[in-house]
Parts: sequence; C-alpha cells; structure tokens
Amino acid sequence: MNMITSISLLYLLILVMPALWSITTTKTDKLANYISYSIKYSFFLSLIPLLIYFHSGYESTITNWHWISIQPTNLMMSFKLDFYSLLFMPVALYVTWSIMEFSTWYMHSDPNLNQFIKYLLIFLITMMILVSANNLMQLFIGWEGVGIMSFLLIGWWFGRSDANTAALQAILYNRIGDIGLILAMSWFMWKLNSWDLKFILTANTPISSLPLLGLILAATGKSAQFGLHPWLPSAMEGPTPVSALLHSSTMVVAGVFLLIRFYPILDNSMMKTLMLCLGSLTTLFTAICALTQNDIKKIVAFSTSSQLGLMVVTLGIGQPYLAFLHICTHAFFKAMLFLCSGSIIHSLNDEQDIRKMGGLAKAMPLTTTALTIGSLALVGTPFLTGFYSKDLIIETMNTSYTNAWALIITLIATSMTAMYSLRIIFFAFMGNPRFLPLVLINESSPSMINPIKRLMAGSIFAGYLMTNLIPPITIPQMTMPPTLKMAALLVTITGLVLALELNNLTLNLTPKSPNSYHNFSTMLGFYPTIMHRLLPLKNLTTSQKTAFKALDLVWLEYSLPKLLSYFNSLASSITSDQKGMIKMYFMSFLLTLPIPLILAMN
Repeated sequence: MNMITSISLLYLLILVMPALWSITTTKTDKLANYISYSIKYSFFLSLIPLLIYFHSGYESTITNWHWISIQPTNLMMSFKLDFYSLLFMPVALYVTWSIMEFSTWYMHSDPNLNQFIKYLLIFLITMMILVSANNLMQLFIGWEGVGIMSFLLIGWWFGRSDANTAALQAILYNRIGDIGLILAMSWFMWKLNSWDLKFILTANTPISSLPLLGLILAATGKSAQFGLHPWLPSAMEGPTPVSALLHSSTMVVAGVFLLIRFYPILDNSMMKTLMLCLGSLTTLFTAICALTQNDIKKIVAFSTSSQLGLMVVTLGIGQPYLAFLHICTHAFFKAMLFLCSGSIIHSLNDEQDIRKMGGLAKAMPLTTTALTIGSLALVGTPFLTGFYSKDLIIETMNTSYTNAWALIITLIATSMTAMYSLRIIFFAFMGNPRFLPLVLINESSPSMINPIKRLMAGSIFAGYLMTNLIPPITIPQMTMPPTLKMAALLVTITGLVLALELNNLTLNLTPKSPNSYHNFSTMLGFYPTIMHRLLPLKNLTTSQKTAFKALDLVWLEYSLPKLLSYFNSLASSITSDQKGMIKMYFMSFLLTLPIPLILAMN
C-alpha cells in the first residue's frame, strides 16, 4: 500500500520536474528530449502500482498538504489511487510518450518547439490531476487546466484566423459545460458541506436532479456531446500532435471520466435515460457528419465524437466499467490514427484532402499498415483492441432492457463507423496517385516510426490484456441467441460492404448535379450554419430593429423633437388669430381702424 503511494508520487514528481526546470534555466535546447524521457520513465514506474493493485486489490488515498479551510470544510491536496486512476495513468503516459516523440519530428521546423512540448506536458499533468483528484476542488483545477491548455494548443498557429476562431470556439463551448460543473459543486457544498468524493458518493442525503444535470452538462461540453459538439472538429486547426493528444487520452475523455467517477449518484432511471438518449444521438449524428468529409483529420475527429457518444450510451445502460474500458482501448488506436494522418499530411506538403492522395500504400508501407490496423480496431474487428470493448458494449445493449430507438441508431452508427474508416483507406492508399508528382514521400525518421510502432502494438494487444484485468461491475447476460451475439459483427460487415459500393460509385461515376442528400452530412447537419450564423444574425437584426424603433423613432423623435414641434404648432394655432382668411384680416383691420380716431378725439 505504501509502495503504491510512494511510487505514484515519485512518477508524478518526475513529470513535473522538466516543467519546473524550464522555468529556472535558459538552456532549453534539449528540453524536448528531457520531457520525452521523463514521460517514458514515468510510464514504466506507473506500471508498478498497477501490478500491485491487480495482485493485492489495494486502493490508496494520499492526503499530504492542507491548503485552505472554508468553514466547515478543509480543502487538502488529496490523490485518489483507485482502479480508475491506476489503470488510466499508464495508458495516458504510454500514449503521450509516443505523441511527444512524434512531435519532435513533426514540429522540428517550429521555432518554439520547446514551448510546444512543454505545453503538451502541462496538458498531460493537468489530466493526471483530474483523474487522480480526491476532491472536487482539485478535480476542478485539472478540469480547467485541460481547458486552458487546449485553448493554447489549438490556437498554436495564432497567425491563422481559423486557428484563433477554433481555439475561442473550444473555450466558449467548454465554458458552457463549466457552468454545469460549478453548479454541481455549489450544490454539494450547500447541501453536504463537503467536496470530498468519497463523502459525496456515500452520503445518505438525497441528491436532487439539479447537480446531476449539471454534471451531465459538464460532460456534454467537455466530451463534445450533441449540442456542444462543434468545437471538436474545429479543433483540427491545431497541429496534429495536439489533435492526437486531445482526442486520445486527455481533454475529450475528461467528461466521460467525470460521469464514471460520479456514476454511483447518477445511477437512477431519469439520468441513465438522459445519458442513453444523448449518447445515441451524438454517436449517430457525428457518424453521419463523418461520411462525406474530405479532410482526413476531420473524419478522425468526428469518429472520436461518435465513440464518445458510444461511451455515454454505455453509461446509460448501467455499465461504467465497460465505458472506462472503451476509454482505455480507444486511446491507443485513436492516437495512432492521428499520428498516421500527420505522417501523410507532412509527406504531402500539408495536404489534408483525401481526394488529393491515393496510391500511398507502396510509398508509405508502415503508415498504411498502421492506419489500416487502427481503422480495423476502431471498427471492432475481432481480436484487435477495439473489439474487446466495442463488441461487448453492443452485446450488452442488445440484451439490456433499454429503449429500442437508442439501440437501433447506435447499431446504424456502428455500421457508419465501418464506412468512413474504409473510405479513408480507399482514398488515401488504394488506386492511382492523385498528388503532385514532385512531392518527396518518406517515412524513414525513427522519431516517426517508433511511436507509430508502439501504438500499433497497443492497438493489437492492449485490449486483450486489459479485458483480462478489468472486472465488470455488473455482469452482462452471458446467454443469448446467435443473432444477437453476431449482431455487432454483422452490422460492421454490412457497413464495409456498403462502403466499398459507395467508394466504387463515387470513384467511377460523376453525377450530373450535386446530390442534395449529401448536403446534410457535408454541411454537418446545418448545425454550425444555424447556431453560428443564423441565430447571431437574427439576434443582431432583431436588436437593431428594436433599438431603431424604440430608441430612434420613439424616444429621440416622437418623445422630444416631434412632441415639441407639435405642442408649439398647437399653441401657436390656438393663441394666434392668423388663420389665413382674407375676410378675417379685413374685419380686424376695420375694427382696429376706428380705435386711434376715438382715442384722438378724447
């Protein structure tokens, strides 16, 4: 137990050291290598507490620094080393180690490479704080930390207006989610007088729907569920290593991790139904959006959002351990898909359109192999990493007493996953080359090859290893008809067959006019157009008209100038006898003419 605590603190300290060292010294020429080594050593050290946990089953809590007292609550720096944090941290370190090494190759020409690597390290540290936090204040620090680091990293190329817009979009959408978390924290402090996780999860006080809805709103913002999802595909404006880290083991899984942490109090029918419907809608909508995208990174980004929806669906059917298993398995192949995409983009002189690739299989054999394995793992091909979590999720859904609507659209989204995954392989690697003939394609750098190889090994073997280690909290039904057992595989095969047909159709035949059916998918369900264009425009025009009519016409015209002129003209017409009538003028003249004569005679 003491060894778990000591080693965990040691590898967290090793992670923090390069960031502190970079502040105190100006010699940062080898900072990227130091950071990469520190993450590597931290990963190997993090395996020791994990193995001890699986051998003995001990969990540990470290409370070692009193921070502040807010009566009647004492806030302390406290780390919770339980099953979730002990398993997630080695996964995050393994994936980040590969991404860091890849970054030194991908960003080698960037003048601020060391600062970029340091930002990635702080991104990882804040995620580790979030995962291992034992109280809500510490969790909130990690929560806001990943938010601000995502803002800085997405807008890394701040000279581009698109990158600035994407970074602002990410922070604003996440700010909406933060309102939910702050609401939940306020309620817990008001009713329970505590932010300690164990106390909140085991309190006898009945918890109302308000903080639970706040937690779901927080997860919706951070994990890009439907309604707060547009920031995730826009985040592709950042460098590819940022996308890989953001989508695999940090930021976007923080929302789902929050729901898993608080699952004991979310385990009621209303909240589970809400999570089920929200997750199924997200997984279908984002899978539809991915079908007709042409930017390779955006296709992979939409697939992340779709998988996050699947994790929330899993929580909705009462299986938090399965959702956590999918988080861990998803990190390996999603990071590898982004690194392979970065390798292709780098080799093709920053070309991201899959229609301008083609025939890369012979020129980039390792990248082709890795991306194919990653796509197959994403689809749920048997005995690859994704199969062990995704197949089990769909089997559990088939045998659970949930609404058929959520089940059907999740199965449809699963088939679409196969379609857009095969579409990348088909356009990027098969057929004839469609890129410029002068492009020099190579993948010889060890800094690029080694990380992809490591993640490829994880995408093949990690699922098998973790499935044998993670015990299910609620054992799903083991007996089922063969049709239900094979449902996930049949749906995936159907998606692959349809994808081949669609790819052949689009490759050989040119439609005479653009197909209106594609507009919904290509325009991302018209959601950005409505939310980012139509609503602000309507608000602006309504405000403008209201201000014009209320302020200009009513107040500035009718209330002051026109009112004064009306009263002046009314007063002048009443008090004056000048009516414009010639007879009246003559009459007044005749009446006033005798007056001087009479006065003279007197």
